[in-house]
Amino acid sequence: MKKSLVYTKTGDNGTTSLVGGTRVEKSHVRLEAYGTIDELNSFVGFLVCEIRDIVDKEVLTFIQNKLFAAGSYVATETEMKTPKSAGIISDEDIRRIEQRMDKIDGSLPPIHQFVLPGGSESASRAHICRTISRRAERCMYRVKKEYPVEDNIMKFVNRLSDYFFLLARKECSKNGVELFWKQDTI
Repeated sequence: MKKSLVYTKTGDNGTTSLVGGTRVEKSHVRLEAYGTIDELNSFVGFLVCEIRDIVDKEVLTFIQNKLFAAGSYVATETEMKTPKSAGIISDEDIRRIEQRMDKIDGSLPPIHQFVLPGGSESASRAHICRTISRRAERCMYRVKKEYPVEDNIMKFVNRLSDYFFLLARKECSKNGVELFWKQDTI
């Protein structure tokens, strides 16, 4: 059996195909969105390498799988082709993230200042994921202006920045020190 090639040469002219067959510019709003989701997924993998809590590792792996589904959805011409069930985010998927957020938040002290990214290696990685998830959400809203996007995908991506913020705080409480913005440091 012949091995498939990683390179196809079909994108050498600056275009690529969506799931459905339409060729679009590589600067297309959909590619920006699913490329950012892919970037986030890669950084979540980088974060997982530093997380010791088994439940958090499981949640992060769950998030990675759902990010892959969201990216697949955005890459599909949903206006012409029904997305595969693997690309769907359910109410239960959103609840799972929210429940984990509630559990983490309940274990943390209240904050009365703005948190600075950092404090520990794992917290820093979680903050990177937080900022990329915000960018992914902005990209998704640009897609939604032009193409149909399921509400649950939007909700899921929206929850992620809050989840990563709470995870960063948790990691600081376990493995570092939480850093706060001091207005008068200039």
